[in-house]
Amino acid sequence: MGFMTSLANATMFTTYAIYQVVALGFNPLQLLLVGMVLEVTVLLFEGVTGVVADTYSRKASVIVGMFVLGAGFVLEGSAMWLGDGSTAMSAFVWLLMAQVVFGIGFTFVSGADSAWMVDEVGEERAGRVFLKAKRVGLIGTLLGIGLSVAISTIGYNLPYIAGGLMYLALGAFLIVYMKETNFTRPEKTEGRFSHFRSMKATWVTGARTVRGSRILLMILIVTLFSGAASEGYDRLWQAFIIGDIGFPAASGFNMATWFGLIALASTLLSLAAVWAAEKRLDKIGERFARRSLIVLTAARVLGIAGLALSPNFAYALAAVLLIEVVMALTGPVYDTWLNLNIESRSRATVLSMLSQSDALGQTGGGPFVGWIGSRLSVRASLLASAALLVPILAVFARARGRQSDVSADKQNIA
Repeated sequence: MGFMTSLANATMFTTYAIYQVVALGFNPLQLLLVGMVLEVTVLLFEGVTGVVADTYSRKASVIVGMFVLGAGFVLEGSAMWLGDGSTAMSAFVWLLMAQVVFGIGFTFVSGADSAWMVDEVGEERAGRVFLKAKRVGLIGTLLGIGLSVAISTIGYNLPYIAGGLMYLALGAFLIVYMKETNFTRPEKTEGRFSHFRSMKATWVTGARTVRGSRILLMILIVTLFSGAASEGYDRLWQAFIIGDIGFPAASGFNMATWFGLIALASTLLSLAAVWAAEKRLDKIGERFARRSLIVLTAARVLGIAGLALSPNFAYALAAVLLIEVVMALTGPVYDTWLNLNIESRSRATVLSMLSQSDALGQTGGGPFVGWIGSRLSVRASLLASAALLVPILAVFARARGRQSDVSADKQNIA
C-alpha cells in the first residue's frame, strides 16, 4: 500500500498545477475552492467512516476507500473531457464533484489503515513497519515523479487517469491479499436499527476515549495547529520561491524543471534519512517517539522560519530540503506515538476524529495565513505558519502517554 499509493500520488500531484491552471484555466479563487471542498468533505465524513471501520472491518473500510479514491481521481482527470461544452456542467463543477468523491474515499482509508496494521503486527513492531512503509513509499514517489512528467507530455489530465487506475488496481489487490486476523467486532445490539445503534456505541466509545484522556486531548491540539501550519506552508512555498526569491538565471532550467529537481532531491534525501532511521530503530517506545517529535517539530519551525527569511535561492533551497526531510521522518514517528496512546477497540474512530481536527485546522488556518499574506507579504505568511507550530512543542513537552493517564486515573479513584 505504501508503494502503490505513493506512486499514484506522485504521478498525479507532481504536475497537477499544469492540469488545473494551464489546461483548465482555473483562477486562484477556483483553486482555493477546490481545496476548501476537499477539506470540508473530510471534516464532514471522517467521523462516520472511522466508526464504520471500528464497527465492521478495518480491511473492508480500506478496500472501499481505495476504490472510491480511484473513482474520484479518474473523474478528476476526466473533468477536462466532461466539461468540454457538450454537457451542462463545466469542468470546474466536475472537478468539485471529484473532490467530494476524493474526500469520502480518503476518510474511509484514513485511520483504518493504521489501526489495521497496528492490530496485525502489534504496537511494539508498529514503528518499524511505519518507517519501512515510508521508505518503500519514497521509492514509489521517485518513480511517480518521472512517470508524471512523461505522461503529462501526452495529455495534462492523463496523470490523474493513471493514478486513479493505480488506486483501483490496489483495491483489487487488497481484496485478495489483505488479511485481517486480530480485529474483534463490538457486540451487536439487537432489534431494529441495530446497525446504527452499534455504530453510535462505537462513536460514543471513541468520544469518551478522547474526552477522558489527557494525552488524546493534547493530540487534538497538536493536529489542529499542525493542520493550520501545514496548509500555509504547502500552498505558499512554491509561490514564495517564484515571486520573492526567483531561480538562478545562469542555470538555463525552466520553472517546471527546477520544481522537478527540488522534488527529486528532497525525495532522495528523505529516503536516505528514513532508511538510516529504520536501520537504527528496532522498535520505538512512547517516550522516545515523543522526544523525537519535539526535536523534529523544532527543526520544522526553524526550517519554515528560515525559508521565510531566506535572502537568496540557495538559502531557500536548503530550508525546503530540511523541511521535507523532517516531515518525512515525522510522519512514521508521529503515527507510532499516536497509535501507542489509543486503545485498539476504538482506534480507527479516534484516528478519524483526530483527522477531523487536522481538517478543521487546515480549513480555518489556511484563510488566516492567506489573509496575512494578502495584507503583508508571503514572507509574513510563512512566519505565521512557523509560529503556529510553536504551541505544539509545549504540548509534546507536557505529554506523558497512555500509561500516565492510567496512573492518574488510579490516583483519582484512590
